[in-house]
Amino acid sequence: MSQTAAMLDSYPADLGGIDRGALAACIDACFECAQVCTACADACLSEEMVAELTKCIRTDLDCADICATTGSVLSRHTSYDANLTKAVLQTCQTACASCAAECESHAGMHEHCRICADSCSRCEQACADLLASLG
Repeated sequence: MSQTAAMLDSYPADLGGIDRGALAACIDACFECAQVCTACADACLSEEMVAELTKCIRTDLDCADICATTGSVLSRHTSYDANLTKAVLQTCQTACASCAAECESHAGMHEHCRICADSCSRCEQACADLLASLG
């Protein structure tokens, strides 16, 4: 069991019927993706062809910020707002899809971009799974 799942299990109030497994998986995916996107942007800055990676760096950093925010919002349950949760999940899903596509276009030349594209795709799916469970 992840620490995220353990924290959700220890929450003293009802989570309003949210699938705890999907929630924990999404929170973990969001924070992992934020870290990977930040590291990918930094790795892009170290590449000799950095000027050709400007869009990738920007997309990485946008995705990292959105994923970190989503993970934080999903970690709070007191006075839960379903509309806000759905909106932030949809935004994260969109950011991850965009970043995955951008990084995938560089994956043949840069391993860090391949790793980032994979992480973004996993996070996008975790957001979709949680959204589906919310109804």
